[in-house]
Amino acid sequence: MARLLLINPSYKKTHTNAMPRFSLPLYPVLGLATVAAEARNLGHKVRILDYCYEDLDLDATMEVVKAWKPDVVGLTGTTPLFPQVHAIAERVKRYSRSIMIVGGGAHCSALPEQSLVEAQLDAVCYGEGDFTLADLMDGKEAKDVPGLVWSDNGQPRRSSPRPWIEDLDVLPFPSWDLFDLRQYMRYVPPFARRRGATGFIETSRGCTFSCNYCASKNTAGQRLRKKSVLRVLDEIAYMRRLGFRELFVVDDIFTADPARVKAICNGILRAGLDIAWSCAGGLRVDTGDQEMFDLMKRAGCYKVAFGFESGDNVVLQENGRGGRASADGAQKAVAMCRKAGIEVYGFFMLGLLHDTEWAMAKTIDMGRSLPVNILKVSICVPFPGTSMFSELQAQGLIEDLDWRKYNVYNPLAMYRHPTLPWATIERYHRLAYRRMILWNPGYYVRQFWKGLYKGEFLYNIYYFIKFLLSGARI
Repeated sequence: MARLLLINPSYKKTHTNAMPRFSLPLYPVLGLATVAAEARNLGHKVRILDYCYEDLDLDATMEVVKAWKPDVVGLTGTTPLFPQVHAIAERVKRYSRSIMIVGGGAHCSALPEQSLVEAQLDAVCYGEGDFTLADLMDGKEAKDVPGLVWSDNGQPRRSSPRPWIEDLDVLPFPSWDLFDLRQYMRYVPPFARRRGATGFIETSRGCTFSCNYCASKNTAGQRLRKKSVLRVLDEIAYMRRLGFRELFVVDDIFTADPARVKAICNGILRAGLDIAWSCAGGLRVDTGDQEMFDLMKRAGCYKVAFGFESGDNVVLQENGRGGRASADGAQKAVAMCRKAGIEVYGFFMLGLLHDTEWAMAKTIDMGRSLPVNILKVSICVPFPGTSMFSELQAQGLIEDLDWRKYNVYNPLAMYRHPTLPWATIERYHRLAYRRMILWNPGYYVRQFWKGLYKGEFLYNIYYFIKFLLSGARI
């Protein structure tokens, strides 16, 4: 049997100067946990190094490599973290060329051949990688492993795509026992959690919409595939047994099927699964009803995040948001959640492909008026694998492929917007935080009453001061 070492890069330097960094998702990595599970099922030995909450230590990493002697090193990372993937691969290869180094995750799926060459990897998994790495470890030849790009005497070769997993119930439970849950809680502020040890759970994969800034189709596909209600309940019970007391549902469109959401909630209540949970992926405002949100609250949901993105209906449609997403729908969705007693996080983006100054001003006005508890404003980033990236690249507007600049929390100029100067987008980004938070009396009132009711008042003051003194660009 083979030995597999999985490594996740550090988030610290990437998000050092990010305004929302005090609520970053410093939790065990779902992608690594799922890949590890299938490899272990086949009898292979697996170890995980997760640097998300600390600095990447290449020397310490190499000590583990030398002592544990893995046959395969698996590396994951989003686009701004890819330079770290390159650095790790380089050090491991310098030590031993006999260790196979395999890349995976969002960035590698978007640019498999380029990632292979750029980071000098032996192979790259593209698409769903749950079984791809395990196939390699079982000794299958690269050409016989679907969903793989590999190096053949320095030349990239690609196998046939791996079909999307039709029945998600066949997936083994993620190997959460490979993580030390206590480490993560040291870095998560009280306002970002409710009970303690927190983990990610996915109940479905895929998204039927076509937002031009979203790259999830590369790893999850466009057709919605769902785990059965019974599988979801069993997975929640499994995570409870391992010590998790809170879950983040990371589905792209968890509430797309309200009847299924209600069935899951009723199942949680019937089984007595005492768990706090929230929807972290950014729900759509055009799905769900009051009955659904009321039932979610009863079943332990205390927080939902909505992907409002823009306050301009034309921009929402032009950028592929689709469906019935609208500014009015945002108001109604927030009202239903507040009536149910669920906290609301709001995600907004400026510099969308079809944005104008007028549209960005409308987005800021909407963010100021919505009675949300926490909000995050991002500059839209054209990640590889998105139609936005392809469109800008075709027009010659992508100016820099330094992946460190592709940071949704603190992006640096890497492309030319078709109609807006970068300086204008940055100015509206700063204005958004001022008008939505710093100069918004309603926001302070909501935080005050929530802080008193939840006993978080002093924490809120502490983190707000840290926010102001952090060097964040306001």
